[in-house]
Amino acid sequence: MLLQLERVGRSFAARRLFGEVTLDVRPGDRIALVGPNGAGKTTLLRIAAGLDAPDEGRLKRSRTARVGLLRQEIDPTSERTVRAEAGLALAHLDALEAELRALETEMAGADGAIPEALATRYDTARSAFELGGGFERAARVDRVLGGLGFDEADRDRPLSSFSGGWLMRVELAKLLLAQPDVLLLDEPTNHLDLPSIEWFEATLEAFRGAVIAISHDRAFLRRYARRVAALERGRLDVYEGGWDRYLRDRAERREQLLAAKRNQDRKLAETERFIERFRYKASKARQVQSRVKALEKIERVEVEPDTRRAMRLRIPAPERAGDVVLTLEDVHKRYDDTVVYAGAELQIRRGDRVALVGPNGAGKSTLLRIAAGALAFESGDRRLGHNVRAAFYAQHQLEVLDAGRSVLEELEAVAKLDDVPRLRGHLGAFLFSGDDVQKKVSVLSGGEKARLALARMLLRPANFLIFDEPTNHLDLEACEVLEEALRAYRGTLLFISHDRSFIDALATRVVEVRAGTLREFPGNYSDYLGRSRAPDERPRGVPGHGRPHPATTASASGAPAESAAPPVEARAGRREARREERERRKARERTQRRIERLEAEILERETALEELGWKLGDPQVHRDPERIRTLSAERAEVQEAIDAGYREWERLAAELESLEQADGSGQATDQ
Repeated sequence: MLLQLERVGRSFAARRLFGEVTLDVRPGDRIALVGPNGAGKTTLLRIAAGLDAPDEGRLKRSRTARVGLLRQEIDPTSERTVRAEAGLALAHLDALEAELRALETEMAGADGAIPEALATRYDTARSAFELGGGFERAARVDRVLGGLGFDEADRDRPLSSFSGGWLMRVELAKLLLAQPDVLLLDEPTNHLDLPSIEWFEATLEAFRGAVIAISHDRAFLRRYARRVAALERGRLDVYEGGWDRYLRDRAERREQLLAAKRNQDRKLAETERFIERFRYKASKARQVQSRVKALEKIERVEVEPDTRRAMRLRIPAPERAGDVVLTLEDVHKRYDDTVVYAGAELQIRRGDRVALVGPNGAGKSTLLRIAAGALAFESGDRRLGHNVRAAFYAQHQLEVLDAGRSVLEELEAVAKLDDVPRLRGHLGAFLFSGDDVQKKVSVLSGGEKARLALARMLLRPANFLIFDEPTNHLDLEACEVLEEALRAYRGTLLFISHDRSFIDALATRVVEVRAGTLREFPGNYSDYLGRSRAPDERPRGVPGHGRPHPATTASASGAPAESAAPPVEARAGRREARREERERRKARERTQRRIERLEAEILERETALEELGWKLGDPQVHRDPERIRTLSAERAEVQEAIDAGYREWERLAAELESLEQADGSGQATDQ
C-alpha cells in the first residue's frame, strides 16, 4: 500500500465538506476523483499530499513512498528560465553530482592506492547518479518540455514572460520529471492543447506509479480510469472498473436504492395505517404499541435528490439564417513582425458545427475572434450572412463579470425590458435559484462563474454561436448538459475545445489551424485523427501565451516572420486555388443532396415493399389469384427500383468520397 486515507473528514466553518472518507492507493492504480464543483475534491488531494491536515481520521503513507501534487499556486514574477525551473525537479542529482566531483578530487589527491572506503563511497554515489538518470537529465528536461509544447527558444525565456496556463505546464513538467510514486493531478489537461494532451497521455501510460486525477476530460477518464472515487454529498464511494462501468454501476446502485426505498415506504405506510386505524381500540393496544416501537427502530432508506442532471439547459430556437452564415476571404493578420494569417479563407454554412483544432499558439483564438467580429485585421473581408445573429463566449468572459454585482444584477445589465420577467427562470436553468440569485459574483466558484457567463450569452436567441473553451471550469455533469443542449440546438456552431468527447459529440467539420494554414476535414475529432496525418507527424504545440503582443494565442507555430506581402503570382495562385476549392465544394454539396434525396426515395419504397408483403400475407387475398398476380408484379417492380436505388447510392457515395479526398488534398495547399 502506497497511501491510505482512513475515515478522513474536513469542515470549513459550520459546513462539513466530507467525512468518513476511506481510500487505499496501490502501485499501478489509476483513480479518477470525480464529483460536483465544491464537493471538496481539491481539498482531499491536498490532504492526500500531506499539505493539509484532516479534521478527523488520518493519512497513512508507506515510509518510502514519494507523493507529488500538481501545484496550482505559481510565482508569475520569477525570472528563472523555463529550463532552469523544470530542472529543479532533478535537484537531488545536482547534489549527487557535487558529491561525485568532491570524491573525484579527493581520490586524485590520494597518495598511492585509493582507500577502499573512499572507492566504495564513490561507486555508491556514481551508481545512484546513474540510476537516477543523471547522465541524461538535460535530455530528459528537453524531452518533457518539448512534449508539453515549449520550443527551444521558449525554454530559455523567464517564467515572468508566460501566462498562467503555460506556468501550469512548467509545474506539470517538474512533476513528470520528479517521477514520484504517487501522482496527484488536479485538472492536468486543462491548460494543454490537443497535441500536448496526446503526448501527456502517452507519458502517463508508461508511468509505473499510482495516479489520482481530478478531470472533466471524459476522453482522458475513459482511457485511464481503472477505479472511480465519487465524492458527493459529503461521502466517497469507490467503484471498481473503468469510467463507462462506473456510469453503469452508479445508475444501477441508484435504481436498487430507489427500489429499496419504494418497498420500505410501502411497508411503512401499511404499518402507519394499522396504527392509525386501531390506535384507540383497547383490544389492539399491544399490537399498536409493538408497531410504534418497530417504526422508531427502522433505519430509513434515504435517497438523495439526483442533482447530477439538474442543470436543464435549453437554448431558445433561433430565427433562420441565410444559407451562408460567415465568409472570411483573404484575411491578413499580424502582431508586430509576426504574421499569423496571410490570406486565410473560411466559409461556414447554416447548420455547420465547426471545431477549430491545432497546437496552442497556432492562431485558433485569433481566427475565432476575427470570426466573432471581436478582433480587427489588416486586410481581407469578413461577411455575415443574411439574418445572422452571432453570440460569442470568450475565454476571458469570466474576467469581465462585475465582482460587485449580484448574479441577478449581472443578467439585468445585459437584458432588454421584455427579458426582465423571465430572468429568474432563465437563471434557474443554470442552477441559480432562490437566494442564489442574490449572491455576489465575487464569491462564486469558477464553475458558477462559467454558468453565469453562459446564462448571459444565451439570454436571447442567436443563430450563430461562437465558443472559446466553453467547458473550462464546468464540472462533468454541466459539460454533459451543455453538450446535450448544443446537440439539440438548430443554429450554427463555431468553437474551440480541448475536450475531445465534446468535439466528437458536436463537430460536423474540423478545421486544423497550423502555421497560419487552414485545412478542413469532414466529420468529428476521431474522423480528423484518422484522416489528417500519421501519429508520428502530429504537431507539437508552441507557446503563444505571455508573449509581448496584444493577443496571446496569435503567433503561428513555427511560422517564419514575414515583413512583406506575398508576391502577385502567389496571390493569383491562391485566388485560382480558392476558385477551384469553391467548385469542389459545390460539387460535393450537389452530390450530398442527391444522396439525401435518394435515401428518402429508398426508404419510401422499402415502406411500400413492406406494405405489399403484408397484403400478400392476407388470407383474403389468397382467394383471388388475379389479385395475387397484381400484387406480386407490383412487389417485384418496387424491389427492382430499390435495387437500382442502392446501386445509384453506391455510385454517388464513391463519387462523394472522391470529391472529399480531392477537396482535402486541395485544401492542404490552398492557403
